[in-house]
Amino acid sequence: MSTLNRVFLMGNLTRDPEVRYTPSGTAVGDLGLAVNESYKNKAGETVESTVFVDVEVWARQAETCAEYLYKGSPVFVEGRLKLDQWENQQGEKRSKLRVRADRVQFLGAPKRDGASDAPSSAPSAPQEASTPTGDDDDIPF
Repeated sequence: MSTLNRVFLMGNLTRDPEVRYTPSGTAVGDLGLAVNESYKNKAGETVESTVFVDVEVWARQAETCAEYLYKGSPVFVEGRLKLDQWENQQGEKRSKLRVRADRVQFLGAPKRDGASDAPSSAPSAPQEASTPTGDDDDIPF
């Protein structure tokens, strides 16, 4: 039996990206992503809901995200689910499901120097930060 672990999400960052470094010097970035959904219920009323997802980004891609993204930035994330498990100080087992990004595509204007609170009103082409895989041609859009 084959398995598949693939996630595609599009939403807005809930906070500025945070980057830290492993002891070996590899960058690790944390992104908070809000994915909105709206639908009509049986009564015909529009219902809106939001799912909040933690995204983990590695290497140069993490540094690029921290450099160009900010709270509210629209992004498209392609990756896979990852389960983190640990014990807290009281010895209780804890776990958290997050997305390990293989690719983050920037959908909005890049961060301007000194201004990280609002996107630029000037239009720009989508930008992308990704780890080199050579598989960019198989994306259908």
